[in-house]
Amino acid sequence: MSLRQRLAQLVGRLQDPQKVARFQRLCGVEAPPRRSADPREDEKAEAPLAEDPRLRGRPPGALGGPQTPGSDRNQCPAKPDGGGAPNGVRNGLAAELGPASPRRAGALRRNSLTGEEGQLARVSNWPLYCLFCFGTELGNELFYILFFPFWIWNLDPLVGRRLVVIWVLVMYLGQCTKDIIRWPRPASPPVVKLEVFYNSEYSMPSTHAMSGTAIPISMVLLTYGRWQYPIIYGLILIPCWCSLVCLSRIYMGMHSILDIIAGFLYTILILAVFYPFVDLIDNFNQTHKYAPLIIIGLHLALGIFSFTLDTWSTSRGDTAEILGSGAGIACGSHVTYNMGLVLDPSLDRLPLAGPPITMTLFGKAILRILIGMVFVLIVRDVMKKITIPLACKIFNIPCDDIRKARQHMEVELPYRYITYGMVGFSITFFVPYIFFFIGMS
Repeated sequence: MSLRQRLAQLVGRLQDPQKVARFQRLCGVEAPPRRSADPREDEKAEAPLAEDPRLRGRPPGALGGPQTPGSDRNQCPAKPDGGGAPNGVRNGLAAELGPASPRRAGALRRNSLTGEEGQLARVSNWPLYCLFCFGTELGNELFYILFFPFWIWNLDPLVGRRLVVIWVLVMYLGQCTKDIIRWPRPASPPVVKLEVFYNSEYSMPSTHAMSGTAIPISMVLLTYGRWQYPIIYGLILIPCWCSLVCLSRIYMGMHSILDIIAGFLYTILILAVFYPFVDLIDNFNQTHKYAPLIIIGLHLALGIFSFTLDTWSTSRGDTAEILGSGAGIACGSHVTYNMGLVLDPSLDRLPLAGPPITMTLFGKAILRILIGMVFVLIVRDVMKKITIPLACKIFNIPCDDIRKARQHMEVELPYRYITYGMVGFSITFFVPYIFFFIGMS
């Protein structure tokens, strides 16, 4: 057997959905009983599942039995010509979904744009369930919108800015690679889909795995030597964080083992190539006279390049959100630097020693987060209410159903880019200015 054949066999084994299902069963996740021929028996079987608050919902007909054509929304089937799976519908509009079943027990995570919900499932190991729910949240918007501001407002603005630069680069390349390779999610059955929030996206590589690899490694690379702490802390943090996020995606039924391994290795390659330039990029963003124009133009160009696909999925909006956030944070850091609001410590003060943890320090940190996040969330909601109707009006798109309107590229891209651009700008300029004004810098 040739090396190529062996590699093909290995890839096939690592992509096998049965391995994902086996890992789920090992962790205490099982699909409910299969649908029987007698509907009355199904009702009896489903009744205790729907009443059990521990279980997660799935529509009738998704319990492993026959389904009507087109009802399988747990995977992205490949096109007959091999061009990849349409994650939704061509030309930018997702498919209509029917009303949710009254038998649902609630989903772990719901896709607000498509209405998809997670499957009904039996979960017997609740500590693992909670642990992997936390792990998968380490790659979602709620984590990012708390994590990066916390670094910038309370710990070290330089490290926070550079973490954002790395995150934008890794996530952008990961999302684009997904839409080029176009591999479907693991098939269900046998996999139990506990989460479907990103189910309309393609699978290879796992961007959760990429983020879960890039962030802890970058944190250690950026802080070691700049701050005084034992390197053993970093060497413990990296494998714990990375493995938690990666395993959580298999547990949720969203990725194969191959997706996770590819995401991890791809991130190592990206960091090896681009990490030496992070310092140069951050200095350029802060000091170059025309940096804001170049930043906005570059991020827009990257966005336009990545939005030429013929299908809709949450990937398009997420990519615009990532690019908008990165552009906003970079532009905000430029204005903040030139106004002298936040100045990085001089090199002769390195390595920095952590201040003693006191109630005053802890209280100020909590107050900064509360004030800053309230302002950021207000900015996000205001910009959302402005940009969506405005884009609908400009492009003559009906705005009576916001969910449908947001699935049009003409609405989704400006809404995400402008809204999260302002969120990023607020994080690095407006909020630090508020702290400076009230004496909390």
